Amino acid sequence: MHLRDFHYDLPADLVAQRPLPDRGASRLLALDPTGEGCRDLLFSDLPRLLRPGDLLVFNNTRVMRARLFGRKGTGGRVEILIERVLDARAALAQVRASKSPKPGCSIDLDGGAQLIVGQREGDLYRLGLIEGTFADLMSEQGHIPLPPYIQRPDDASDEARYQTVYARHSGAVAAPTAGLHFDEAMLVRLREMGVGFAEVTLHVGAGTFQPVRVADIDRHEMHAEWIDVNEDVCRAVHSTRARGGRVVAVGTTSVRSLETAAADGELKPFRGDSRLFIRPGYRFRVVDAMITNFHLPESTLLMLVSAFSGYRLVMDAYCHAVDARYRFFSYGDAMFLIRNEEDAALNQASSR
Repeated sequence: MHLRDFHYDLPADLVAQRPLPDRGASRLLALDPTGEGCRDLLFSDLPRLLRPGDLLVFNNTRVMRARLFGRKGTGGRVEILIERVLDARAALAQVRASKSPKPGCSIDLDGGAQLIVGQREGDLYRLGLIEGTFADLMSEQGHIPLPPYIQRPDDASDEARYQTVYARHSGAVAAPTAGLHFDEAMLVRLREMGVGFAEVTLHVGAGTFQPVRVADIDRHEMHAEWIDVNEDVCRAVHSTRARGGRVVAVGTTSVRSLETAAADGELKPFRGDSRLFIRPGYRFRVVDAMITNFHLPESTLLMLVSAFSGYRLVMDAYCHAVDARYRFFSYGDAMFLIRNEEDAALNQASSR
């Protein structure tokens, strides 16, 4: 398929710039490929879509205060986005400046710390911290790295709202946004009705916002993201399958985590980087249903959900969401998707 196949027109005023006052107050567009099509619901209706014995799989990554500001020795302004902390005083980061920094140059941060620019590694720079640790630096001087389509600086409210209530392991530069809709009351409600919970970790990287730059999507090279799927998750999935329940991924990051861990056909513990690119033609091995937000036009995440529920159904649903004025992207509304078994059968047959 081609990149243009995943384009849709989105009015700028539908891009949510702030979260709703309550986490669970968003709308929920439910897609059923078996014939019901689209249903306009509220996120509070989610228990109606789940069954006792289903397993919800959450991504428990925590967003770092990864955005820093400073100046080069020449005086030029610099914006830094820490992508991955390597050790106490070394990190990989995106560096935005009027001119690309050279290895060996220094950056004086607005809060007083100093960084030394090392060698470039792809789109990232290796940065060294002169004194202290990157953990303390980000805690004291860092900003919440809101996505580029949110046209405002971060503020105090983002500290809590651009973070899931179950976030545990720091390492992400973007939130697993499907999880932002869950509050403690919803988690209690689902647990009481017999829905099981499991947690994976995928540290979302800044590459999630990078555009696909090739017309033929099969030529796209996916960015790497660090994943941890442990033995407990695998046991929970196998137990859910044995009792006839469904595996419901909360977010595309949970989908990629589970499918990476089952890449050789069997779900097994996995810890490391993944470059799994899911697009139409992919055969899903683990996930039966998913909750997700609305994704950017021509993005790899839109390709993933199109592979999951069927290209035409998903693209028609996006047109409906625009017409019905759903709120889009990170602070926007949600979707509930069921795997298209007919597409899965076709994909499996075509792979033989």
